[in-house]
Amino acid sequence: MNDTQDIYTEPYPIDTDTLAHLGPLRGMAGIWQGTRGLDIKPKAEGPKKQAYVERIELQPIDPQTNGPQLLYGLRYHTHITKPDQRKTYHEQVGYWLWEPATGSVIHTLSIPRGLVALASGQTTADATTFELLATQGLDTFGICSAPFLHHAFKTTEFRITVTLHPEDGTWSYEQDTVMQIQGRDEPFHHTDRNVLHKIAEPTPNPLARG
Repeated sequence: MNDTQDIYTEPYPIDTDTLAHLGPLRGMAGIWQGTRGLDIKPKAEGPKKQAYVERIELQPIDPQTNGPQLLYGLRYHTHITKPDQRKTYHEQVGYWLWEPATGSVIHTLSIPRGLVALASGQTTADATTFELLATQGLDTFGICSAPFLHHAFKTTEFRITVTLHPEDGTWSYEQDTVMQIQGRDEPFHHTDRNVLHKIAEPTPNPLARG
């Protein structure tokens, strides 16, 4: 968090080439596909394993400012299906943001079932692995659900670990969505993991296109 008393003045000048200032997120920019995802989800009869295929597009956005705060980031869209099916299994949109001044990574996510979350973690610009966390009930970096999900499948914590693999140009993630399910005493750990392979390069952000 910026401690300056001047909360209005924006930094100047700003380098507008987002791809050059994404820090640990640089290796995630582009369009990716993962064909061996594994989802462990809750069902009435118990946990169920489900394979999935994922396409995720992460495109650089223009630098963002909140007064003196400066953020570089990627806008993303994730589309997931079951193998050999066209029907959407999961869809998600949001942003990955990097704040160079504080070494903060911020991940926003929104899913079309009535849930949003804001997760954050600290790392370095050259890191090849980092972890982010959101916790339900907090004013910052929290989780908010629509009434049915809050009642029946309340998400209390969201944690994601990203690992970049420079040796082959891929990246992977492991995430744990902790849920308090109606009628169950113990929290359920809804987990997902996948390895993403690049299928297209990113498009430079608007201000960097000349």
